[in-house]
Amino acid sequence: MQTQFIATNGIRMHCVEAGSGPLVVLLHGFPESWHSWRHQLGALAGAGFHAVAPDLRGYGQTDRPESLEAYDIFQLTGDVVGLVNALGEQSASIIGHDWGALITAYAALFRPDLFRAVALLSVPYVPRRSVNQTEWEQQKYPGKIFYQAALRGAGSDQFLMSDVRSSLLKGLYSLSGDAEDQDRWSPVRDPTAARGIATVPKMPSWLSEQDLDFLEAEYRRAGFTGGLNYYRNMDRNWALTPFLDGAKIMQPTLFIAGDRDPVIGFLRDEYNALGTNIPNLRNNVLLPGVGHWTQQERPHEVNRLLIEFLQGLK
Repeated sequence: MQTQFIATNGIRMHCVEAGSGPLVVLLHGFPESWHSWRHQLGALAGAGFHAVAPDLRGYGQTDRPESLEAYDIFQLTGDVVGLVNALGEQSASIIGHDWGALITAYAALFRPDLFRAVALLSVPYVPRRSVNQTEWEQQKYPGKIFYQAALRGAGSDQFLMSDVRSSLLKGLYSLSGDAEDQDRWSPVRDPTAARGIATVPKMPSWLSEQDLDFLEAEYRRAGFTGGLNYYRNMDRNWALTPFLDGAKIMQPTLFIAGDRDPVIGFLRDEYNALGTNIPNLRNNVLLPGVGHWTQQERPHEVNRLLIEFLQGLK
């Protein structure tokens, strides 16, 4: 694997890449980094692809603009378009997990000429709703606090930074397929309930101490604010994109998630409608026993599915 910095959309983006051949861009989620694709880069390279995993805007060694508006969906997708152009490619397949899946879906809608194939991990495509994110949360979970509302809050940065390692491990454990039932993460909580899981989080079987060391160092360097600003722009993204009303993803698409991923729970309607909203959905796989961290929890199965999908493109 090699590292390089690329100038794109007015920022300096850190990327890790491997292999040569058709370009495959891998977009991570929150709270992660390029490192979440560590198991995929070599596998894709070995299958004849040029795999590139950037640190997204605000993460890791990539620039972290100060203004909140610098993290809206046009800037996030613009970074990826600029990355492909900087690499001198005319097209790319794009794969995203968690927030990376949201960016992937928007990129596919905005630039179907550039992104020829799509893979979404964990987060299904969510077509533009009739109300913004905040209103949707209030309608779906009246009287409760949805996790994204908590993340948008002004104090979330400081809360997560108060114990970086614990903050990361709690999320990685409680959303994974390894979590005990009493420790599983819930997307909503009662306003009077304590934050976090009741017990001390365990090290998931798929994560090493070295992996956690790396991630902790990245967040001590970059902080959480960049990633949290993605959530703080969701209502703005909705207001900026009325032209996407009714839009479908038309590219060949693969969806992979775990059957223990809580995201599938609160986006069940969108998951069930994948075939309607993505007419060229080639495969839809729920991996048994897998939680939210799809490509890290089951790297070999995910690699096989990705490579089969990419090699099957015409």
